[in-house]
Amino acid sequence: MIPPQFDYTRAGSAEEAIAALTQHGDEAKLLAGGHSLIPLLKLRLAQPSVLIDIGRVKDLSYVRTEGDEVAIGALTRHRDLERSDLLAGEVPLLAEAARHVGDPQVRNRGTIGGSLSHGDGASDLPAVVLALGGTLVAQGPGGRREIAAGDFFEGFLETALAPDELLVEVRVPKAPGGWSFQKFNRRAQDWAIVGVAAATVGDSVGVGLVNMASVPVRATAVEDALASGSSAEDAAALAAEGTEAPSDIHGSSEYRQHLARVLVARALGELA
Repeated sequence: MIPPQFDYTRAGSAEEAIAALTQHGDEAKLLAGGHSLIPLLKLRLAQPSVLIDIGRVKDLSYVRTEGDEVAIGALTRHRDLERSDLLAGEVPLLAEAARHVGDPQVRNRGTIGGSLSHGDGASDLPAVVLALGGTLVAQGPGGRREIAAGDFFEGFLETALAPDELLVEVRVPKAPGGWSFQKFNRRAQDWAIVGVAAATVGDSVGVGLVNMASVPVRATAVEDALASGSSAEDAAALAAEGTEAPSDIHGSSEYRQHLARVLVARALGELA
């Protein structure tokens, strides 16, 4: 399959990328690792007239501590998350989940910002950021604004980013305590049929679900049950509540609901 024709421009900084987005508006798409966008181009599900390559904007690739949070540049690659000693010590859930993204080729090209901006409910990292209660930082012509992860994912492959905004940073609270990442798939490099990210953050437990809706979702029924004192077993039984699990060649909606309950029970068991 051949992508549609487009113009190509390379940005040397976040400011250059935003200027190009402002100039071209909805006709432009950002290109970072390319593992989400290129397949859409080949399938002609996306047909931008301009691609803005931000893959060489080096100042958006970092992992650093900032008080009670860890700040991650949006162009930090999955492989760098996987190998980060800081994340391994302060946010081990994110480091572990990054190790399960695709295969080594994907992890060496794909970025956390690309994964989150794509807004795919079947991706691993959005569920992790939701479980941690992270914050996403967008930059546009008017400056920067912070968006809670719970408000970021708005619809199928739709996020709260405006057409002229670039996701520049992801912030997650330090959560070195209990955590678990569960991914059920056929082969190591496949998308999750269902996945679960769970972490103890402060006095509460956050649970994110993978591939249980068209958008990344939290298991709010589970979180509420745990907050009210329910047992892990009783809370896990609510894992599919409020979700819209898809049906496809890999499993029915009912099968995914069952998997969600099983995997959430395992995750909560590892937290204990």
